[in-house]
Amino acid sequence: MRPRVWILAAVLAALVLAVAGCGGDDDESGSATTATTAETTTEDTTTEGGADGASVFASNCGSCHTLAAAGTNGTTGPNLDDAQPDQATVEEQVRNGGGGMPAFEGQLSDQEIEAVAEYVSENAGS
Repeated sequence: MRPRVWILAAVLAALVLAVAGCGGDDDESGSATTATTAETTTEDTTTEGGADGASVFASNCGSCHTLAAAGTNGTTGPNLDDAQPDQATVEEQVRNGGGGMPAFEGQLSDQEIEAVAEYVSENAGS
């Protein structure tokens, strides 16, 4: 059980690292295109606060993580399709970091963190 916890921590750490290293994309056209593509192949993960998990993932996580539903093939962080983390695990890792991944609480809004956690948990491995 301990190795699995470590693997999940590493996966989520890489997710946070990807978010930190790739954020700040001001080009809305690329983000909107990615979000539209993701919406056609995955569940809508827009939270009550208006954050779209597919967009948050595309602009912050995809360059480091592999997630087939998002069309990403990052190799810096863990492959989320293989790890298939649950929503609580993703949210915890994004908020608090760990395993090489920095914490993103304060850099992403609560709604963005919740949206990306829901998006990853619902789409990893599908």
